[in-house]
Amino acid sequence: MLDVAQQTIQKLATPAGRIILGVYFLLPGLMKFTQYDTHVEYMASHGMVFIPFFLILSGIIQVSGALAFFVGYQVRLYAFLLAGMTVIISLVMHDFWTMEEGLQRSHETQNFFKNMGITAGLLVLINAGAGAYSIDNRSAAR
Repeated sequence: MLDVAQQTIQKLATPAGRIILGVYFLLPGLMKFTQYDTHVEYMASHGMVFIPFFLILSGIIQVSGALAFFVGYQVRLYAFLLAGMTVIISLVMHDFWTMEEGLQRSHETQNFFKNMGITAGLLVLINAGAGAYSIDNRSAAR
């Protein structure tokens, strides 16, 4: 009985993680388009350059990565792209080490380390691959 439960958990864990990460990236990715001006202001407040280019690029990567995670297509590639993007965004946009003590520094510290946790999950997904119920492993499901 324990073997069956363990096998079920192992089979469902990667697809579940993939889908949760997909939701995590889909919503902010879409908001980059629906709340464009707000994101432009936020990026400008952090001294970002080439804002329209990077805003659109990150939105496209987030939305396409989320959709790829949902169906399990090219999961390792998208996990790699999203991990790299998340690290870069964290270093540029959540630079808590440059701020004085206070609420903003606390907020940016939390965002930075949350993003490092997301990056860790993406790195694990790079290793694990898409798992069951995915386009990447459709032949393995047969």
